[in-house]
Amino acid sequence: MSAVTGSPPAKVYLVGAGPGDPGLMTLRGAACLRRADVVLYDYLVNAAALEHAGPSAQLVPLGRARCGRTLTPDEITARMVAEAQAGRTVVRLKGGDPSIFGRCSDETGALRAANVPFEIVPGITTGLAVAAYCEIPITQQDDASAVAFVTARERDDKEEREDSSLDWNALAAFPGTLVLYMGVKRSESWSRALIEHGKPPGTPVAVVRWCTRARQETVRCTLDTVPETIRARALRPPAVFVVGDVVDRAPERSWFAALPLFGRRVLVPGSPATSRKLRAHLSRLGAEVVLQPAIRITPPSDPGALDAAVAGVGAYDWLVFSSSNGVDALLGRLRTRGEDARRLHGVKLAAIGTGTADRLAHHHLVADLVPPAFVAESLAGALLNGGHGGRFLLVRADRGREALADALRAGGAEVDQVVAYGSADVADPDPEVRAALDAGEIDWITVTSGSTARSLHRLYGGRLASARFASIGPIASEALRALGHEPAAEASPHTTAALVRAILRAEPAAG
Repeated sequence: MSAVTGSPPAKVYLVGAGPGDPGLMTLRGAACLRRADVVLYDYLVNAAALEHAGPSAQLVPLGRARCGRTLTPDEITARMVAEAQAGRTVVRLKGGDPSIFGRCSDETGALRAANVPFEIVPGITTGLAVAAYCEIPITQQDDASAVAFVTARERDDKEEREDSSLDWNALAAFPGTLVLYMGVKRSESWSRALIEHGKPPGTPVAVVRWCTRARQETVRCTLDTVPETIRARALRPPAVFVVGDVVDRAPERSWFAALPLFGRRVLVPGSPATSRKLRAHLSRLGAEVVLQPAIRITPPSDPGALDAAVAGVGAYDWLVFSSSNGVDALLGRLRTRGEDARRLHGVKLAAIGTGTADRLAHHHLVADLVPPAFVAESLAGALLNGGHGGRFLLVRADRGREALADALRAGGAEVDQVVAYGSADVADPDPEVRAALDAGEIDWITVTSGSTARSLHRLYGGRLASARFASIGPIASEALRALGHEPAAEASPHTTAALVRAILRAEPAAG
């Protein structure tokens, strides 16, 4: 029984997040995250995977970079049990697969002892991912009919090889491929052990770091040069080692490494909902997307005004949306009131750009007008010069430019505005983003509005100079220049697809 509520404990899901690419998480894992009250996640888990969690879920980082120190396994297990006993559904989110060198049996043992129900959700382990993303065929009919996953770091209380449970004779004679995990710090020990027990010193080895991420790096060497290679290249975890003749069968450049934005890390500000399309474009081209909410979307300060606008929307000829957030806010308010899109019958819909039009389409609505240039002035011109008249209701945020309303009124139109959502700057910089900027590990920063540019500058200031800016249009570019940041790329037309094309054009040609 629950120690706090007196009711049965909630369930714990031990979920594998996969090797790093958030697109490789299983559908089951994503479903578990959606129902979680608490998510305890490892430092190697890509932050993008956390988007599957609900807005009310408590996200608890377990690594030093995210929480100041690394929690011990016993502390993590105790927290997991306590949360479940308090009636909260828990997802223990692990990199790779929870059952492969992930202390899964220790945690399930503690859960079973505490009578806490649990489920194990597998993930793609890095040893399998290297076969796909590096094209190293870890099994191959001529060179390897078997594969062994080996940890080079056993229990923390063991002394290297002297107290090892590994059978080095068997591993040295293994008729297939060895994939060693957690072997960077102990490379000298395990490579020497394999050679001493009969493995040929010239056996090919591939060291793969950050598999499936834009930072993926593959370094080839031989078994007898592993420690020297690690020192010379200053290789650090996370990494796996593939040992065997199959290494020589891999191409010099895998399909993943050949993608046009491979190796590029792109900082994408904005909410997960508004940035989803841009992130999808970038990821398909090999970039790793780093998320930075620069602006927090909030309910309107006066929901009564939005209710009144929804109730009276039939009095307008045009309903004009200047952002996808406005679309979601107004239509969400309709649902809250127990109504649906039929309330908009007879009202024409205008969208400032294809992104906003796409968001209308998501709600099964078609925009009657999208201007040729995706700025307020162009939309006003299209509405006025196209012979469109009548009354206009503009759906907007609580802050922003008045250009659209001013231009319509100057053309003789009758205009009302309603604030559908609030837009507040995120108060604190993300420590991981700050560290990546300091280390020069962010290649591009996308900027889709002037407010985003100002928010980023307030959060990171001069640190932003280590990356290049890609702007969605002249207004965002103007805001960047006012802050001292010259865009290296600008989209034309002002769409997410064109923004990605602008980045590609600004990239150096592949050698």
